[in-house]
Amino acid sequence: MTREYLKKATLTSKSDASDTKKIVRGILDEIEAGGDEAALAYAKKFDKYEGEIILSPEAIAAAAAQVPDKLKRDIEFSHANVKRFAEAQLGTVRDFEVEVVPGFVAGQKAIPVNAAGCYVPGGRYSHIASAIMTVTTAKVAGCKNIVACSPPRPEIGIAPAIIYAAHVCGADKILAMGGVQGVAAMTYGLFDLPKANILVGPGNQFVAEAKRMLFGRVGIDMIAGPTDSLVLADETADPMVVAADLVGQAEHGYNSPVWLVTDNRALAEEVMRLVPLLIDDLPEVNRDNATAAWRDYAEVIVCADREEMAATSDDYAPEHLTVQAADLDWWLERLSCYGSLFLGEETTVAFGDKASGTNHVLPTSGAASYTGGLSVHKYMKIVTWQRATKEGARPVAEATARIARLEGMEGHARTADIRLKKYFPDETFDLTAEG
Repeated sequence: MTREYLKKATLTSKSDASDTKKIVRGILDEIEAGGDEAALAYAKKFDKYEGEIILSPEAIAAAAAQVPDKLKRDIEFSHANVKRFAEAQLGTVRDFEVEVVPGFVAGQKAIPVNAAGCYVPGGRYSHIASAIMTVTTAKVAGCKNIVACSPPRPEIGIAPAIIYAAHVCGADKILAMGGVQGVAAMTYGLFDLPKANILVGPGNQFVAEAKRMLFGRVGIDMIAGPTDSLVLADETADPMVVAADLVGQAEHGYNSPVWLVTDNRALAEEVMRLVPLLIDDLPEVNRDNATAAWRDYAEVIVCADREEMAATSDDYAPEHLTVQAADLDWWLERLSCYGSLFLGEETTVAFGDKASGTNHVLPTSGAASYTGGLSVHKYMKIVTWQRATKEGARPVAEATARIARLEGMEGHARTADIRLKKYFPDETFDLTAEG
């Protein structure tokens, strides 16, 4: 493969060494031991907040009154789209039963987890869309207890639009607590909340590490790193649109990689010229992130042809993958490793991030090579069951006894033996492991 790097990243997501693990482990241990009081102490320390922790109906109504009507309509529009898509996903999961041998029936049953903890970032940016994405999918999946957790702003509380979105989408409780302490509160069932069976939603490195450490005790959507995006573009692409899409994703964070893969050098060079200009035109709060992300983490790669472009993309397994190239059906069929795919100039990652209906909680750092993003399926337990007649159990019991003895598991074998002797007392069976 003859990839040519016109721009090569100088840092990776693993370059940012820190004491995150040690800090998170200490906070989790203290809160588990100290319960509500310890969590409140951390909320006071990190959130600078001492207000209502579990929002009352009156507080939710007061927050809703502060949200402009136009924004309410936009939130409701996004919620409707996410709900519609999630309901379609739910339709792909079905209970079934099959007669594996005559008289022996096995089946599948999909059962939603009881309690979902949905983390909604609220620091530098108020992630209204994260409330929509996480709470809506949990609701459609059928979770009976849904907690939305978001960091309050000092002396103010959770952003009203986040509260409104979480409420509209079906949150049963809204927890005003951020970071590790919020994740811990949902996991340990503090403040009279049900203990979460699964934790979902994006967050900073401390939230991500807390979820990683708690995985196994609870389920999680995924272990998330910095958000990343890749654009595949050929000569038909508009360099300005490509550049704008790269910049739009680079503003997520200083360590958010963006990559351009193309078979057209002229396009690549023009995009590289445009990106710094578009970054300079951003508001300062966005500009700093985009500048660092483009400088340290971005890459521009020129390939020989579209097959090499596709192979490069699959190697990177990006969280977000945009195709601005001819023959979109070819790309849809060929590409296999991505969190979410955006085909054609007429759609963009921001649409999926905010309002189009697909989920924006997606695998990062190459995890798209083995998993997809958040969906109703993440909240579902796919369990199995079986039932048999005595005749149906007979061949299964015979095979089980012989296989178990070959493995040296005599206790297993005897659970089959006892049934054969009970159901067919007048018959003799060869239940030894040897021929």
